[in-house]
Amino acid sequence: MSRKVARTYAYQLVFESLFNKDDQIAKENIFKDPTLTLDDSNYIETVVNGVNQNYNELIELISRNTANFKFERIFKPDLAILLLATYEMKYIPNIPKNVSINEAVELAKVNSTEKSPQFVNGVLSGIYKELNKC
Repeated sequence: MSRKVARTYAYQLVFESLFNKDDQIAKENIFKDPTLTLDDSNYIETVVNGVNQNYNELIELISRNTANFKFERIFKPDLAILLLATYEMKYIPNIPKNVSINEAVELAKVNSTEKSPQFVNGVLSGIYKELNKC
């Protein structure tokens, strides 16, 4: 399986967790996919658990980079994409930050509104700059 497909599964679980913090059924259904490799499963578990464990920190980082847009108004699919990509950018050093941004924009094109890819790209570009200051 490709990382792109694994990232899509991770996105689905992060999105689900915005409404239901521990949806075991969704996790079980995803992990039943026979095409999942061990690396894919590990990636999905790492990202989903990492987003849940670092949620408040990730939200602060996203909020600082939404300019004049109130955090509460972020469309939930966009928020899930931003959480996933921000986690990757901050905590998974073997994934280049620009890859996380590009993949997040692709997720937004498929799973959100027509303006979402531009919004996601803008927020993640700000996060990229902030993380590279450190």
